[in-house]
Amino acid sequence: MFRYALKRILEAIPTTIGVLVLTFVLFNVVGSSPAETILGKNATAESIAEFNHRFGYDKPLLIGEGGKIFDSQFFDFAFKLAKGDLGYSLELDESVASILKRGVGPSLSLTLPILAGGTIVALMMALLCAAYRGRWVDKTILVFSTVLMSVNYVIWVLAGQFFLAFKAGLFPVWGYESAWNLALPVIIGIALSLGMDVRFFRTAILDEVYKPYVLTARAKELPGGVIMTRHVLRNALIPIVTYISLSIPYLFTGSLLLESFFGIPGLGAVSINAIHSADMAVVRSVVVLGALLYQFVNLVTDLLYAALDPQVKLKS
Repeated sequence: MFRYALKRILEAIPTTIGVLVLTFVLFNVVGSSPAETILGKNATAESIAEFNHRFGYDKPLLIGEGGKIFDSQFFDFAFKLAKGDLGYSLELDESVASILKRGVGPSLSLTLPILAGGTIVALMMALLCAAYRGRWVDKTILVFSTVLMSVNYVIWVLAGQFFLAFKAGLFPVWGYESAWNLALPVIIGIALSLGMDVRFFRTAILDEVYKPYVLTARAKELPGGVIMTRHVLRNALIPIVTYISLSIPYLFTGSLLLESFFGIPGLGAVSINAIHSADMAVVRSVVVLGALLYQFVNLVTDLLYAALDPQVKLKS
């Protein structure tokens, strides 16, 4: 287990460096000049030069000149990121780290219940589908999940706001004053995640249902619930863990649509406002953190494989 974990950690290092290089190139080479974006196209050459010198944009891009190979924009970016310095937002006149720190709480308070609730409900429905495969319960749940997938995300949000919040008055339409403000967006988020989740979990569980160990368990006359939960579900966890892990990085970057429609001041709303105001320091930080979190989650997922499946250790 230790050798496998060490191997995966070492393999993650060049990938992480590649993520940093790609992000740097996208925002510092391909993108427009930060000075022109902030100061405007009518800025004088002197003001642009002063801006570039102040924020280090007058340095070489990747490798410094002469003996100062680390005196470049890329290494400044990497070293600051390692120290937790994500830059400074000229639009909001504060550090990017404090802006993102303020938005993490609202984002997690929205996305964590959606992930946990959606996963639990989807697994229960998928187990029902597998236990009653081909019967009316299975067919009804499949039709329900197909309908959820077929209707546009925005339609469900607007319908929930109009009928449940505005007409029925069951939920607040807007704001982040209390936990009750999160009830409707969480319900909508769980409902929208069920469509794909149920179908995927059902497929993963059905792949295990017809295997020999299940037939052996039935021959021993074990209860159906015990077979489905202790044996089938446990062996179906590898694809399910992989599927869930792909959603985890987005927990921290927030839900763009739900936060925008319900006025939740999370990282999703922060990202949209930064894009509209061309605040590239904030946008770049969100992209970098999202990419690094994705890499970290992939590493943790691979380590979970080794914990769930003994064959992974042997193959390593």
